Amino acid sequence: MGSFQSKSESTVKMSKKEYLKVEGEKIVLNGEEVILKGAAIGGWMNMENFITGYTGHEHQVRAALKEVLGEKKYEFFFDRFLEYFFGEEDAKFFASLGLNCLRVPVNYHHFEDDMNPRVFKKEGLKHLDRIVDICAKYGIYTIIDLHAAPGGQNFDWHSDNATHKASFYDHKDFQDRTIILWEHLAKHYKENTWVAGYNPLNEPTDEKHVRLVAFYDRIEVAIRKIDPDHILFLDTFAADFSAFGKPLPNSVYACHDYSNYGFPSAPELYTGTKKQVQIHKDNYERKTEYMRKYKGPVWVGEWGPVYQNAHDGLPNWEKINDSRFDVLNLQLDIYDKARASWSIWLYKDIGFQGMVYAGEETPYVTLLWDFLQKQKRLAANKWGADDSEVKDLFEPIVEWLSSNAPTFKSRYPAKGGVNDSWNTKGHLARLVRNILLSEEMVKEYAEYFRGKSMKELDDLAKSFHFNNCTQRTRLNEILKDDSKRSEKLISTSTKEKV
Repeated sequence: MGSFQSKSESTVKMSKKEYLKVEGEKIVLNGEEVILKGAAIGGWMNMENFITGYTGHEHQVRAALKEVLGEKKYEFFFDRFLEYFFGEEDAKFFASLGLNCLRVPVNYHHFEDDMNPRVFKKEGLKHLDRIVDICAKYGIYTIIDLHAAPGGQNFDWHSDNATHKASFYDHKDFQDRTIILWEHLAKHYKENTWVAGYNPLNEPTDEKHVRLVAFYDRIEVAIRKIDPDHILFLDTFAADFSAFGKPLPNSVYACHDYSNYGFPSAPELYTGTKKQVQIHKDNYERKTEYMRKYKGPVWVGEWGPVYQNAHDGLPNWEKINDSRFDVLNLQLDIYDKARASWSIWLYKDIGFQGMVYAGEETPYVTLLWDFLQKQKRLAANKWGADDSEVKDLFEPIVEWLSSNAPTFKSRYPAKGGVNDSWNTKGHLARLVRNILLSEEMVKEYAEYFRGKSMKELDDLAKSFHFNNCTQRTRLNEILKDDSKRSEKLISTSTKEKV
């Protein structure tokens, strides 16, 4: 391929020799460097509350909707939702920006039932196969990402874990089931060269660190027995590779590089000062130290700011967004100079972070508008939350906890653990707002769907169809311009070799 660029609009068949693979510091195709650039389709086969506007966790909202709608309407709605959320129009648009890789987060529940473990559900492949094939038609690679594993590989909402503990590491059974699941996926996709590779776990949070390394050793062997060709994209949490030894073969190690300046909790408005620029450069250097030590390629598996709008009550919301676009440009420049592959978070949502989004006039957002404003005021969901309206309520409890249990300051993953952004306030918010309050509000969300006809449910799901979505034009123009910049860089490099 020789560049990051997408191919033509017809599927290009590859021979078995044309798998992407790792050679030194590069991902290559037949010896030519490939820089993967794209986005994640979060909120699709792994739903997340802030992406589609519910509260709580995916299994909770699905259970509540099934109770309200009944089995038949429930199955109909979610099948339509999965169908409309990403289709050929999305792939065509994605490729038009010069993007060549879609990260596809999936939830294990699509492939296994907890009450019937180790039995692979082939019907779970229906929409995953569809999206892999559509992307291939437009020259887009896919990376299959297990975002939610049995037992919860991390303690966050995005692993569909309704607790604050990652039980995945405490029970070998959960790990065994995850390996079995990946064996099925590897068997199914081993001949598909448009699948760039497998991302076995997203953001795994192992407090002891060594259990994750041991699991990666196991799953690498299990996958390679079935599929020796595909790249493994390996995550850790907060770029903590302290327990990792030498890289596994044909593997790309990932960092997630969210900037504090891209969120409501930013320390200050980003204005491009030398100090602010250096902070971002230093963060990238720190997060990629392991990859550079072993001279391997870098995949920035997640990054990107969130955006404000006129309804947030901020008079300078447009200025804030301008500053976040400046942060985004800075990070793209850092990645470009490092020749790093990346996947921005995220492709589609209801207007918070996506490249495209279901707008305010769509049936889905219109129906849920009051609920969306309520959960935003209460900071019920964690991602990008603005807690200004509940801050005064929680601060005394934070002080009480801190004074009576000062070890909170080093509780994993807080400072002293692996992530300086965690503190007593974060742990309290997780338990009270993001778990207790959020899961109780799931019932309120589901009630909005009561009594809806098949036609109304179809219209709600269709709100996420590309033709009904709004494009975040400036973001997409920035990504498109970056793709042109990298095309020139790789073309020049190729000429120099000749």
